[in-house]
Amino acid sequence: MFLPVSKAQLSQTQQLISPHIHKTPVVTSRMLNQLAQADLFFKCECLQRCGAFKIRGATSAVLSLSLDEQAKGVVTHSSGNFAQALACASTALNIKSWIVMPKNAPSAKKMATQGYGGEVVECEPNLKSRETTALSIVERYGATFVHPYNQYTVIRGQATSAMELVAEVSKLDYVLAPVGGGGLISGTALACAHFSPDTKVIGAEPLGADDAFKSFHAGAIVPQTNPQTIADGLRTSLGDLTYPLIKELVSDIITVTEQEIVEAMKLFWSRTKIIIEPSSAVTLAAVLKHPDVFAGKRVGLILSGGNVDLEKFFI
Repeated sequence: MFLPVSKAQLSQTQQLISPHIHKTPVVTSRMLNQLAQADLFFKCECLQRCGAFKIRGATSAVLSLSLDEQAKGVVTHSSGNFAQALACASTALNIKSWIVMPKNAPSAKKMATQGYGGEVVECEPNLKSRETTALSIVERYGATFVHPYNQYTVIRGQATSAMELVAEVSKLDYVLAPVGGGGLISGTALACAHFSPDTKVIGAEPLGADDAFKSFHAGAIVPQTNPQTIADGLRTSLGDLTYPLIKELVSDIITVTEQEIVEAMKLFWSRTKIIIEPSSAVTLAAVLKHPDVFAGKRVGLILSGGNVDLEKFFI
């Protein structure tokens, strides 16, 4: 099996970024174990800096740049957690960051990104405008473009979450991760392949944004077209780097309905008193949906983030 990222590279990345991120806790719940009829171990990236795993990949990306590249700054396009993560990681290292965000992105996300020190550059709400706006900044300032997920330095950073999990919890039968653009599950799959090869990796995805499920079974990338899901972090399409890793290293992808996502999120909130976002809840929803697969097993679940738009819940 050829892996584009080596075990040594993952270990080096972990050592590189560890002073700049949190080693997030692994929590358990007796009640959730009983409900799932399995031993569940939740890796709480919802308690990570910036509230999501994205800071791992962002920090890896900026620390992988040469000093000359760092001096010229970085740019990305994102309306979600990666926008804040790259701004935060860059500011902590005194690196200039430009964050291209669509005009219709929530003002709270723009303000949060600015609060972390990023310079927000607005664009039209479509991929072409995002890409051309980012390219114009690269050409004008010499900044390095950092992709939110389809880049090996980012994927290596995302792998460190599962590396911590399998180092802390031995003999896991499964590790589940949410699937959006594929950066987290690609990193998770690489981590398990190198550090816990007997552990199977399974993706969890909303039924209303099931491009990864379709791609996995079609044997080729099926682009995301019109995603309809509360899990806003999982609406992106797979990349040409993440898809081959998923195809090679992931055992299966499970889809869950919107109701199953909401119920899993409410259940986790009520039983652990820890806030997770809908994109995180897909992993628990997948386990609860398939007791035939997970009953009696030791299962790791990566909770990707806890950035919930409370205005949707409270007036």
